[in-house]
Amino acid sequence: MELWWRWSEALKALAESSTATEQKDWAFLPEPGDRRFRSAGWNRPPFHLLAQSHLAAEAQWRAATSCIRGVTGHHARRVAFMGSSVLNAFAPVNFAGTNPDVLDAALATGGRNFLEGMMNFWTDMAAQGGHTRSGERPDWRVGETMATTEGHVVYRNDLFELIQYAPRTEKVHPEPILIVPAWIMKYYILDLTPEDSYVRWLTSQGFTVYIMSWKNPGPEQRETSFDDYRRYGVMEALDVVSRAHGDTPIHGVGYCLGGTILSIAAAAMNRQGDTRLASLTLLAAQTDFREAGELLLFIDESQLSLLEDLMHVEGTLDARNMSGAFSMLRAHEMLYARMVERYMLGRMTKPGPLDAWLADATRMPARMHGEYLRQLFMENSFTHGELSVDGEYVAVKNIQIPVFALGAERDHIAPWRSVHRIGLHGNSEMTFVLSGGGHNSSVVSPPGKAGAYYFTGPSIGMARHIEPDAWLAAAGRKEGSWWPEWLAWLIARTGSGQTASPPVPSQILGPAPGTYVLEA
Repeated sequence: MELWWRWSEALKALAESSTATEQKDWAFLPEPGDRRFRSAGWNRPPFHLLAQSHLAAEAQWRAATSCIRGVTGHHARRVAFMGSSVLNAFAPVNFAGTNPDVLDAALATGGRNFLEGMMNFWTDMAAQGGHTRSGERPDWRVGETMATTEGHVVYRNDLFELIQYAPRTEKVHPEPILIVPAWIMKYYILDLTPEDSYVRWLTSQGFTVYIMSWKNPGPEQRETSFDDYRRYGVMEALDVVSRAHGDTPIHGVGYCLGGTILSIAAAAMNRQGDTRLASLTLLAAQTDFREAGELLLFIDESQLSLLEDLMHVEGTLDARNMSGAFSMLRAHEMLYARMVERYMLGRMTKPGPLDAWLADATRMPARMHGEYLRQLFMENSFTHGELSVDGEYVAVKNIQIPVFALGAERDHIAPWRSVHRIGLHGNSEMTFVLSGGGHNSSVVSPPGKAGAYYFTGPSIGMARHIEPDAWLAAAGRKEGSWWPEWLAWLIARTGSGQTASPPVPSQILGPAPGTYVLEA
């Protein structure tokens, strides 16, 4: 009865909205972040009826798969996702005959948009087959137009290279910054171009910056463990920086998976009495995986066993597997919208530096990835205090240094509510900032970036266990980049500036960006 009642209400709403001229008058509104029907063409009849019919069907499916007694949350979310994926594939925006923008383009160009779309299609097929001519490749090259900040490789082992960047100011902060990026992708997302380089900006603020450039693993590194990335990665990098700066404390910055391993290292260091870290900054990085988002839909015992068998054969997880999973999570943005743009509207947008970085994917060692998914995603062992490091259990609550955690409003890899949960378990001073944008665009947000904004609110650590939506309700929105907000937080926890030169590297193995980042 509930089903029939909701559909009758939907039909009534559609009839009453037949003369709607603005989206705010629609009976069924798109979800936040849904940009499929943002064009003004969807307000014209009959297109707004098509949009309303589709949104009504999606609303009905969400209701049908919510709060089902006797069904586990994991299975309910998986069924909901599968049905939503099917509905999304048949959205009217994905077909030329029901998309007002495509029809308007056809009328304006006499159908030339379809011809250009076909040319774009064959160009893409040639690129997939490896037959793209060199002149057609994007004009973004590592070390030439990307990752160009001046620096030196000062250390190298089988897992990473460490790059040192000197401050570009006369007044130098005494405490260096060590950046631990994720090894899922390459480090230069933080040194993309001179205009939006996080690394270059930090050196212009007077900091000596070190960043880890992870090696792209091959089958020979299949037995590299998750803890190897901590022991021979993070801790090895800390040792190198400590030797260069003596007893000076170090500010740790971790991005995505790099933030997760840096958090584990910080917790273990506290248990061992190691006080070298002065602060911890986590950029779109999770420590509690209970609300890890839609990626959890692909992770259960059966799926993980299958994945482990596949990785056992290859020795690594190929980047295309991860790319496919991420594309499924946001198919309307990463698949269907691009299909409409390129093949129906006939628009070939020139790839930017972020597109080139996204295409420069890496692999994951089989053992490491299996341990990461099982111990953190499935068992959430770091939160529960059941993650063994050097023979001792460590937990989030072992982190005792100031923490700055950045979440991204539209992040589907590290959902901001999941990032926020560090405040539920932390025993230190914790500041949380919510930035607009997705997993990457929220971090690459230099001052002056158009449309940038962020939210600041009450502290989330210590005794204040405020839940995410209550935090957001109490937060205030600020326009612009979050970088200066974080810089003020960092400087408040940094020793007084001094006029001094940064330490001269004991060895220079080559110029930045190094050799590992160039490996395919």
